[in-house]
Amino acid sequence: MAGKQKKICEIGEMISVRKDHRFAYNIYPKTSFDDLADVFESELDSRSRRAVIVTDSHVEKLYLSEVKKCLEGVTAELSVFVIEAGEENKNLDHIRQLYVHLIGHSLDRHDILVALGGGVIGDMTGFAAATYLRGIRFVQIPTTLLAQVDSSIGGKTGVDFDGYKNMVGAFHQPSLVYINISTLNTLDDEQFASGMGEVLKHGLIRDAAYYEWCLDHMGEIQARERDVLLEMVVRSIEIKRVIVERDVHERGDRALLNFGHTAGHAIEKLRNFELSHGACVALGSIVSSYISWKRGYIGEEIFYEIRDMFVGFDLPISFDSLEVEDILETMKKDKKMDRGTIRFVLLKKLGDACIDETVTDDELREALSFVSFDADSVAAGPIISSFGSGELE
Repeated sequence: MAGKQKKICEIGEMISVRKDHRFAYNIYPKTSFDDLADVFESELDSRSRRAVIVTDSHVEKLYLSEVKKCLEGVTAELSVFVIEAGEENKNLDHIRQLYVHLIGHSLDRHDILVALGGGVIGDMTGFAAATYLRGIRFVQIPTTLLAQVDSSIGGKTGVDFDGYKNMVGAFHQPSLVYINISTLNTLDDEQFASGMGEVLKHGLIRDAAYYEWCLDHMGEIQARERDVLLEMVVRSIEIKRVIVERDVHERGDRALLNFGHTAGHAIEKLRNFELSHGACVALGSIVSSYISWKRGYIGEEIFYEIRDMFVGFDLPISFDSLEVEDILETMKKDKKMDRGTIRFVLLKKLGDACIDETVTDDELREALSFVSFDADSVAAGPIISSFGSGELE
């Protein structure tokens, strides 16, 4: 990391992500789009540049007009590319269509893509930016909680391939992240809960005090009180920022961010992406926490607190309609595999995670069976069959 980072003095202050001369970008947590034009121009020197806003059919109706109005005066030419909302459209076919749009508007290496939406739009736009002309600039304007606290930061981009999540991708850092937390007011309850799956993960793996803060402020978070949401988003960003700066390409500590994702991605795939990402991360987090408990890393009381706190944030703690062996087989095809071994993230204690390559199939079967819902299951609470469609940006 180049230089010592300034601590956040006040909630809402600009956050800088810096690694070395290869990349550095700023994250602006805001409560409106009022400063977007000024930030865009000052950060990107954009007045002589073309820009393309990439969004989806859902966000188009909510925020495209406002964002387009902000950027029209600070770009030489502004066009829009709209993708039908839904994880099922996160594929190479739509990337190809975006390339055609970029070529048709004569974008060169100095021009800019703008990702306006949730994680699907951010990942797709970032991947297109990474591969078009071998790399052009792009800006993240995340509109979901999941994207604001997680996918918009760190430079992971990608698309799904043959049902496998983010199987094709690249590391490509954004030039700017502009977060308007007021967009969280238009999320439905399921998508807000999906973001909380990643928020709670951050506390579990890195900051026990933050995890406890989330529990203590559950009511205010669920009521979407602006100041509490802003503090929560900023604190989650700080956790991810520190991890990403230390390990840009996920060769070490950054893999800790995959807590809950190995089992979660398998469940997500087997349910054909009908479940929100955060719901699947919550289920995967319980699987990892169960193994951590059984190995004696965390106590029984801590495990059950972790499991049950997901209920308070409208996340599932058990699943049905899936076979344990199918989940296990799908996990072994995950992109995080290393020479045939699953790299699993466990909790050494609350707020302290570790990467483990010794988790056995029998441990996984036991943990998955515990989370599997049936008439005699110990696990209670909402099951994933009650959840609807995937992420709506």
